[in-house]
Amino acid sequence: MQILKQIIHKRKLLLIILAFITINALEAQVKDKKATQILDEVTDKTKSYKTIKVEFTYRMENPEANINESKNGMLIIKGDKYRLSIAGQIVICNSETIWTYIEDAEEVQINDVEDSDESITPEKLLTSYNDNYKSKFIKETLWHGKTVQIIELTPLEGRTYYKVQLIIDKVRKQILNFQIFDKNGSTYTYQINKFIPDLAVEDSEFIFNPEEYPDVEIIDMR
Repeated sequence: MQILKQIIHKRKLLLIILAFITINALEAQVKDKKATQILDEVTDKTKSYKTIKVEFTYRMENPEANINESKNGMLIIKGDKYRLSIAGQIVICNSETIWTYIEDAEEVQINDVEDSDESITPEKLLTSYNDNYKSKFIKETLWHGKTVQIIELTPLEGRTYYKVQLIIDKVRKQILNFQIFDKNGSTYTYQINKFIPDLAVEDSEFIFNPEEYPDVEIIDMR
């Protein structure tokens, strides 16, 4: 059961991470003209890259529950292929198959990429959020020595969170920080520590190789 919870949590985490990297999907029914323009610029810049490698820090905070957790992670995207590593877990997708490896359990679960609302692909994230948010430009300011633009997104319905805040590098058109404010009092922060576009990445990076994990238990769910 614990392994299942880890897998579910990590897939939700992946969805959020991919969402802020391919953030162009965040068009809104109630649009702030300046916010929409900024998001469109980030979209165009992001879509121009053949590959993206991101090193990030994920933080979960809930003062009432006395929770303050922090983890470092790495994500590589190439089209609909991706590889996510965080907290002893690796998720690999070659656009057709998803491998979820949990280091502590020495287990890898294999699933097909399904054409459903629950499936996770960068392409789907580019289109799946249309008309689900209203956007608002908050301000332009300095953040860690960089000129940034802050945008607030409010989901129109059906979300467990009530607000998302983006901090965007005005010059580079890249998201530097992404915060999700949950209705249960938790705040989830994703800070981009390093953003490397157009890195040469072999397709073999997006296929799980069991020879590299000789003691792994393979659970094929296809």
